[in-house]
Amino acid sequence: MLNTLPRAKLHGLGSLAPLANSLTTLAAKVALMCALAIPTIGLGQEHHRYKLIDIGTLGGLTSYDDVNGFGVQILNNAGIVTSFADTAIPDPRASTPNLCYNPDCFLSHAFRWKDGVLTDLGALSGVNSSAAGGINARGWSVGQSQNGLTLPQTGFPQIRATLWRDGELIDLGTLGGAGSLAAYVNNAGQIIGVSANAVADPFAFFGDIFGETQTRAFLWDKGIMRDLGTLGGPDAVAAGGCENERSGFVPGSSFTDFTPNPATGKPTMDPFLWDNGTMTDLGTLGGIFGTAQCANNRGQVVGQSSLSEHPGACFTGEPDCHAFVWERGIMKDLGTLGGTFSVPIWLNNQGEAVGAATTPNDELFHAVLWKRGVISDLGTLDGDCFSQAIAINSKGQIVGQSFSCDFSVVRAVLWEKGSIFDLNTLVPENSSLQLIEAFNINDRGEILGRGAPPGVESLDFGGHTFLLVPCGTGDADCNGITHRGTLTNKGDLAASSLSSQKGREIVAAWHARWAQRYHNPRREASRD
Repeated sequence: MLNTLPRAKLHGLGSLAPLANSLTTLAAKVALMCALAIPTIGLGQEHHRYKLIDIGTLGGLTSYDDVNGFGVQILNNAGIVTSFADTAIPDPRASTPNLCYNPDCFLSHAFRWKDGVLTDLGALSGVNSSAAGGINARGWSVGQSQNGLTLPQTGFPQIRATLWRDGELIDLGTLGGAGSLAAYVNNAGQIIGVSANAVADPFAFFGDIFGETQTRAFLWDKGIMRDLGTLGGPDAVAAGGCENERSGFVPGSSFTDFTPNPATGKPTMDPFLWDNGTMTDLGTLGGIFGTAQCANNRGQVVGQSSLSEHPGACFTGEPDCHAFVWERGIMKDLGTLGGTFSVPIWLNNQGEAVGAATTPNDELFHAVLWKRGVISDLGTLDGDCFSQAIAINSKGQIVGQSFSCDFSVVRAVLWEKGSIFDLNTLVPENSSLQLIEAFNINDRGEILGRGAPPGVESLDFGGHTFLLVPCGTGDADCNGITHRGTLTNKGDLAASSLSSQKGREIVAAWHARWAQRYHNPRREASRD
């Protein structure tokens, strides 16, 4: 889905989740993005070790995760990474922090990392920030860049969808409006994203940076940006990421009419699939608000939908917002772990989806795996109460996060063959980073995430992007690492560390914040 404003306002096309700016709000981001699950683990299981590469920055304090949110590929199978990082140049809008591109008010640029070399991909002309948020197998990166212009109504810098290709920076333009964002690029070079047009719209998705005009999903191909239309309403957004490589195949979400519903104040929104000129309404699970997250090469689409009991739940934060999978005209409710909420984040080409779901009475949220329509609870690290799964590769390796019961401790984790591993225990003890989030894993088993250097308490004020590379035989960088599998918490064990009422309060707050990704917010809450 879509949710990119200047980074400090709204974060990500992939998941529409707000960016968290401290370990506390990062926990909320996890909480904010999903609820997860638990398989059984075998103690004493050996696991391979990893070489930790701190990708660093472009001269500033911080390097970031995907500007388009969790659920988007910024690490390809060749081990090439694209994202963005701070330069040493203060943002010229630092005197008005609400207008800064990043929370720390330094300019950032998109980067490309390959074989140990970090390359600044630059920004459109002027003193501007940029960010890459998607990569294909050819190493092409897409994302966004400021262009030096400002939206008169709000003062926000304008944003343009951009492509970095073979050393060239290309402004993809707009559909006639004041801004655009690129979410994903496939191996054929087709780019999907969103753009404003010039038609006035009271329901505008990105009014803060695009102005109060219609937002449309686009497909850019061979220099031409095509408006994909809508399901009958004013706006549509594209969903990017995961493993969709089919040409002319775009999942997304669209208003179906112009009439606001009493439950949401917005028109009905349905997920869609646009396939080479034909837009299909995927329907909902009974509610009036549903969204697509991503698709795979098999034509499967995952997303979220409100149920009939609370028809606007995925927008309002009420109970009854469930993950779904759509395939060949049939939408299936993927269910929960006994609670009222679930969300998918990644779908691989084997049809396996990962994300999060709440437990009975919505007391906890746990990482989950959906395989052949069956939900499995992936659990947490021992002593933790919450977790979320963020990505899965073709081999079934899953990465994500595990959270302590008070959210004071967050650790990047790997689930593999029924075991959960704290990734901090699979790298050398003298490593330079505490590994906090893991959000991409390629088919070589390389893991991309972010961590905190010593003394850094907020990933958005000093966090670094890292790459974990599985150790080879005799790899000197991996000496001294020993680890065995960690037992996962079951829901009843986790609940014993947290009162039922407190657990429900935490999950309710998290659920409500997750729902805010559809409200066109101005990320006020992320500057703690």
